[in-house]
Amino acid sequence: MSTASLEPPVPSGPTARRFIGKVAFVTGAARGQGRAEALRLAAEGADIIALDLCEDIPTTTYTGSTPEDLAETATLVEKLDRRVVTIQADTRDFRRMKEGLDSAVAELGRLDVVVANAGMTSGALSWDIDEDHWETTIGMNLTGAFYTAKAAVPIMIEQGTGGSLTFTSSVAGLMGLPFLADYVAAKHGVTGLSKALANELAPHWIRSNTVHPFGVLTGLQMTEVTALLEEHPVYQPLYHSGLHSISQPEDIAAAVAWIASDEARHVTGIALPVDLGRTSR
Repeated sequence: MSTASLEPPVPSGPTARRFIGKVAFVTGAARGQGRAEALRLAAEGADIIALDLCEDIPTTTYTGSTPEDLAETATLVEKLDRRVVTIQADTRDFRRMKEGLDSAVAELGRLDVVVANAGMTSGALSWDIDEDHWETTIGMNLTGAFYTAKAAVPIMIEQGTGGSLTFTSSVAGLMGLPFLADYVAAKHGVTGLSKALANELAPHWIRSNTVHPFGVLTGLQMTEVTALLEEHPVYQPLYHSGLHSISQPEDIAAAVAWIASDEARHVTGIALPVDLGRTSR
């Protein structure tokens, strides 16, 4: 019996309008998961602040997003009849990001939801990772997530109406995947950062959680990891699950929309796998 027909459909869109009157800040919003998250939140009523680097990253084997990608995200949000402000900035540049976010909040009026999604990765055996790769991976995945929270949290506290932070971690933020030691370290750090924030922000009714995807079909191919798995097949089982599939950006966006919404108002400090069972061992 073929099991191909058992694959459920990709989420087709929102079933609720959970973010009417709210403003969401999404990093890494020019394409992939970030764009899907921005569009899902907009479709449910949110106005969007969309940030992206819009440059190539020298330590990756795939091309970076472009200003045109970010502009396309903005156009798609506007087609949903929502307001949008774009920021072209590196999340490692706290001053530039903070200035852009403050200006966007002044224009849109408030800030309720933060999705710290920006990140990158590359692959190598741990002892072969050079200094530039290590610093870039830690900086873009962990320092950038911290700076995103550092820029947004004071605005939300002063606003006094609660809110939510959602960090894109990874299966690599829950287990030690081979060939990704720098990324594993960064994403474990993101998971810990979120848990600390959950405790610190609880008195302000601001929640903090992480989501943990595995493979997501965004068009960004890590060719070096594929080559390393072919060279070292003993590690291949760690990259497979019982469900032989890959997530779509919309799958992750659906999870983010729930955990950022008031439906999850009593959910904070958790690590939510959206990983086709890879961490269920």
